[in-house]
Amino acid sequence: MSTDLWRLSAIELAARIRAREASARDATLSVLERIDAVNPRINALAEVMRNEALQAADAADGALAAGLVPGLLHGVPVTIKVNVDTAGHATTDGIVAAKDNIAKTDAPLVAHLRGAGAVIVGRSNTPAFSLRWFTDNDLHGRTLNPFHPQLTPGGSSGGAAAAVATGMGPIAHGNDYGGSIRYPAWACGVVGLRTTVGRVPSYKASAPNRVPTNQMMSVQGPLTRSVADARLALQVMAQGSPLDPQWVPAPLEYAGAGHPLRVAMFKRHAAFDADPTVVAAIEQAAAWLAAAGCEVEEVEPPHFEEGAQLWRQLVMDDMRRGGQEAVESMGDAGVRSALRGYMAGLQALDRDQTLEALTRRFNICRDWAVFFDRYPVLLMPNSWQRQFAIDADLAAPDQVDALVRAQSPLLGTAMMGLPGLSVPTGLVGGLPVGVQLVSARFREDLSLLVGEIVERAAQFSALDLLARA
Repeated sequence: MSTDLWRLSAIELAARIRAREASARDATLSVLERIDAVNPRINALAEVMRNEALQAADAADGALAAGLVPGLLHGVPVTIKVNVDTAGHATTDGIVAAKDNIAKTDAPLVAHLRGAGAVIVGRSNTPAFSLRWFTDNDLHGRTLNPFHPQLTPGGSSGGAAAAVATGMGPIAHGNDYGGSIRYPAWACGVVGLRTTVGRVPSYKASAPNRVPTNQMMSVQGPLTRSVADARLALQVMAQGSPLDPQWVPAPLEYAGAGHPLRVAMFKRHAAFDADPTVVAAIEQAAAWLAAAGCEVEEVEPPHFEEGAQLWRQLVMDDMRRGGQEAVESMGDAGVRSALRGYMAGLQALDRDQTLEALTRRFNICRDWAVFFDRYPVLLMPNSWQRQFAIDADLAAPDQVDALVRAQSPLLGTAMMGLPGLSVPTGLVGGLPVGVQLVSARFREDLSLLVGEIVERAAQFSALDLLARA
């Protein structure tokens, strides 16, 4: 067995297994050994499914030996976030009170990953209720940023991002309501794909009732170490299910999607303070895209600040009606404090104001659709500020407000249900930097195309750096 199989991409690993150059068991053992070496320090995985993973790997090898056609991820180790149902395991969402919430069935995307031959090696950590841009909870503990233990690995898919960055599987599942895939991917120097609402089916039998903003804004998607692996994972995750009535059988590729592409560059806004490293990453990516033949123009997307504030208003009002009581009664001190900070100074809308806000959301979505008709891809930050110190969301209300405002590039796009791709561009001061690429609904293909241009130019690998540590 090659002990270095954990270093390979999902595409490379699947190809080796199909060609019988490596077995699924070898690949799984290699990743499990890497987990043993790294996870005690990072705490990215709340649960390691060793025996079950080896049984699945043996079954994958047996299927190949029997001549069965392998799936796209045949024998590839993956991780699933603890807030999604995985049959026989607790869907904890980082909550002590849910530690015995054993799922009876797989969520659709978990079933699709298994159906493609993927081997689930563990469950990744999340903050309680998946409600922070930090990953810590009383049940599973704190996940550390592998580049700096005093800074956030992001949240809520911080465990997923840290696991992928350190070699605990080439693909991690995550979900994104207000940046929970893109922010951790950026914070840990990996690729994170927020999909369009309706692209990947969302459903969990253990908690089937989804509040309206979750229906409109929350999605499932992959975190990986390469754009190509994100595209591969998307092929598998995007299969349909009647359990999600919003799922759309939209194509993953469209005719005529190629060069030259018009790209809008958005690197500053008068209402938000931008860290110089954030601006520099955008400018560098823009230069790479221009050199590759893209037409890059600096332009601000419509209603940017208003869209981010509308996310906060609608989501927090939904929390008041459908989540705050549960957070206060079952959440840990961190999530309770964070939620109070998010809501501080934010007055609840009444019925007519809420309906007007939803009307305004539709009009903002229309203006962005017109924007994307002119500029198919938007290049912008994931956050206006660098990775925050751990528990920065537990500070005074004015500091929490500044933190939320720094996340505006994540919030407005989520508010509209748009896809977004986080791509790392390098390392500055020992910390990853990167950019976000946003496109129109169901046009993940364009962001992935542009993301690969940035990735080739950047030649950055979090794993190469962290494997030496």
